[in-house]
Order: sequence, then C-alpha cells, then structure tokens
Amino acid sequence: MAGRLKQQGYDLVEYGTPTDLLVLNTCSVTDHAEKDCRYEIRRTLKHSPQAFVAVTGCYAQTGADVLRDIPGIDLIVGTQYKMNLPAYLPSPHSLQKRASPELLHTRTIDRDDFTVEGTGDYDSTRANLKIQDGCSFMCSFCIIPFARGHERSRHFEDILREAGALAAKGHRELVLTGVNIGQYSHQGRSLLDLIRRLESLEVDRIRISSIEPTTVHDDLLEYMATSRKLCRYLHVPLQSGDDGVLERMHRRYTVKDYAALIERAVKHVPDVGLGTDLMVGFPGEEDGAFAKTESIARDLPFSYFHVFSYSTRPGTAAARLGNPIAMAVVKARSRTLAALSRAKRLAFYQRYTGRSLEVLFEGTDEAGRWTGLTENYLRVAVASREALRNRMRTAVVTGTMDGLAVGHLLA
Repeated sequence: MAGRLKQQGYDLVEYGTPTDLLVLNTCSVTDHAEKDCRYEIRRTLKHSPQAFVAVTGCYAQTGADVLRDIPGIDLIVGTQYKMNLPAYLPSPHSLQKRASPELLHTRTIDRDDFTVEGTGDYDSTRANLKIQDGCSFMCSFCIIPFARGHERSRHFEDILREAGALAAKGHRELVLTGVNIGQYSHQGRSLLDLIRRLESLEVDRIRISSIEPTTVHDDLLEYMATSRKLCRYLHVPLQSGDDGVLERMHRRYTVKDYAALIERAVKHVPDVGLGTDLMVGFPGEEDGAFAKTESIARDLPFSYFHVFSYSTRPGTAAARLGNPIAMAVVKARSRTLAALSRAKRLAFYQRYTGRSLEVLFEGTDEAGRWTGLTENYLRVAVASREALRNRMRTAVVTGTMDGLAVGHLLA
C-alpha cells in the first residue's frame, strides 16, 4: 500500500510527525481496538488538525458502525476494499476533512483467490510477502473469520512477481505471511511448492511466519532440514495445554497431537527455533487447566512464547460461554508465563555460547552494536566498525543476556 501511495504522489513521513494523511490499519483481535483507534486519531489531529484520516483493517470490517461516530474519521474501508484503498483516496492536493466519513464496506467478503498490486515498501533487510488471507477454522475465541473472511490464497505467479521485485530491491529475507498460511493452495500448488519455487530467487532466506499445528506436515519438516534457504524456525500456536480448554476453543488437535508435532520437528530439523502463542483466562480455565499449560510450556523445547489474555469478542462462540476468569487471576497467570518465556529464551540462547552462527545484520542498538537474526531467530549483537546492515556474516557467540546473544565477528 505504501508503494502505491508513493506512486500517487504521497511522501511517507515518520509516524507521529505532522502529516496530511493518516492511514490507520486497525486490529480487532482484542477488545482494545476502539480505544486504540480513538487514541491514534486524537494524537494525529492534535499535531495535524486538517489531516485526512482513513481507517481500514479488521476493526473497519467488524466495527464500522462504531467508527462512523468517532470524530475526525473521513474514510472507512472494510476488508473487501482494503487492498485497493489508495484508489479511494483524493489526490494529495485535494485532501480535505469531511463532515461525515465515507463508508466502503460489505458484510460478505469474496472467497476467490486474489492478487496484490504493486510491491511492498520496507525499510529493512527483511520483507513481508503476503501469500494468503482469511481463515475457515472458526476457533471459538477468534473474530478473524468475520473480519477477514474465509481462507483464500494469493495467485502463485503474483507472489513470485512481488518476491522477485523485493529481491531486486535488495531484501535478503522474505517472510511469508497470512492468516493461516499452512492452508495455502492455488491451482494445486501448496505452501511447500511455493517455497521450492521461491528458493530460485536471489534471496538468502525464506521464513515462515506463524503457522497452525494441523497444517505442518512431515514433508515440510524434511524440506526445512535440508533446504539452503528455508529458515529452521517455526512459530506454532498452542493456546492451551489442557484438552478440555482446547475443545472449547474449537482447536483441531489435542495436547498429545501437538507434543508429537514438536517432537517430530526437533527430530527432523536440527537447531530448529520454536515459538508459540499461549492464551490465559479462557472461560472455564480452572487452576488445574492452567497448571497443565504451564507444565507443557516448561517441558516442550520452546525458545519463547507470546502470552495473550483472553478477550471477549462479540459474535464469537466463546462470548456465549460462562465461567469467566477473574482479571486478577488472568494477570497473575500472564506474569507467570511471561517469566517462564524469558527463562526459556535465555536457556535457548545459552546453548549457542561458543558456536559460530550466520547472522543477517539489520542495524545498531542503543549501545552502538550491530544486531541481527540467525535463521532460528536468535538476536545477536557484535561490536564492529564495519557497516553491516543487510550483510550476512558469521559471528561467534561469547555470552548471553535477556533477549540477546553477544559475540564477535569471525575473522
């Protein structure tokens, strides 16, 4: 979208600075969407009172009626129209506030496979490459099927077109993104078929973003183990370590199924980096159920996990469940898992002390050290007078701290 806006004559400015146009891409996964939206609009109009405000994203789809009553919004673009948002904007010289917002919205969203115009504009060594959208799994807590529609895949050749353009711009890592990317399928070609084809491009790495456990098959693991470019990294949401909670969540696996997948991943892929998502406070999550989540999170070889507190989303099946969990209990459980995640990350990093690792460097930290990522998602920092941005170099890890491995370049 940024690339298309540039083509239309807009210049991107740093967020929070005076602007003529604000495009706000909203989320509706948690219940903070409306609050966050109001805050960002007020913040922008405070320094740019005449800024044209366009709101899109999931909350523009699920909360359009609420957004229409928020002062300062000029354009609301639902999911059906989101990818073509630049076409609905006035020219840079014709922007002006409106008395009431224009609404582009439909309750239904196309199920056809899709293309994406243009090429992503990223000021980083890594570039996101959208390959899929929507989800048909219908987890009871999740609003995404209503906000993004049924699962659908991007045209195979259109992905290759943008991937080639991103490689030509100098991006050395492509991150495959989507809502449920393991379900990618276009004209009989799967996610693994796509990865094989992307490997022929002039990029060093291909990384899979979050992927559902039931869509990770052994052929993908076997390919990851031998691939020259596919990163040895998987972020696979678990959500809960209790089968009863998983059943009420409408997840499609048991704890035993999930643990078996992780065991296969470790067996097939040496040094694989494993992350997950854990949810606390789901209705009916009694102390024993949380204890099981904490136990499996401790026992499985995760290098980190993201912890989310359950948030009631109107219209979802979980919103009709009883037995809510007290907020004080939810916060305590979240703190417990967050502390465990930090300990797991530190232990994972410590395994690599003394080892030489290939690092794609991105920039410098507050201490002036160059930092970057390994293929299995260790963040490494080194002191160097060389300009290392967007360069792949070998680093020797000599120590670790919370969230960072430190070392030096291999001479």
